[in-house]
Amino acid sequence: MGCMWLADIKGDWQGRYLFMPAEAGGRLAITHCCCDYRAASNLKQLRTHWNKARPGFREDWAQEFGAWPAGKDPWPGHHIFDLAHGGPATAPGNILPTPPDVHDLFNKEYPACYAPGGKWLTPGSARPYVD
Repeated sequence: MGCMWLADIKGDWQGRYLFMPAEAGGRLAITHCCCDYRAASNLKQLRTHWNKARPGFREDWAQEFGAWPAGKDPWPGHHIFDLAHGGPATAPGNILPTPPDVHDLFNKEYPACYAPGGKWLTPGSARPYVD
């Protein structure tokens, strides 16, 4: 029904490998394709589960990636495969820390992604990684 490009994470590394200078890098595109998923019948339970698990999830995330991003308050955790359509509430690969204003935008656009004939059916740029 359409796909949304949620994040583009670029990583670069410089160091030494076998005593020789080395550098590497890569990019990771995080997308969500809105297929014909039925609305979750247990959304309230999924949201309650996430709300209870959130502090522990942020601590576990910080162990691997560093402190959970925060401004005035901790950033929301955006569910890539959304809870409203049965996405896993606490799967590490399904939650992305997102600035509050961007999270609000995602939540506004997700219904458009699932709508038939929505704007998310149009192809994006042929070269999204041109810097």
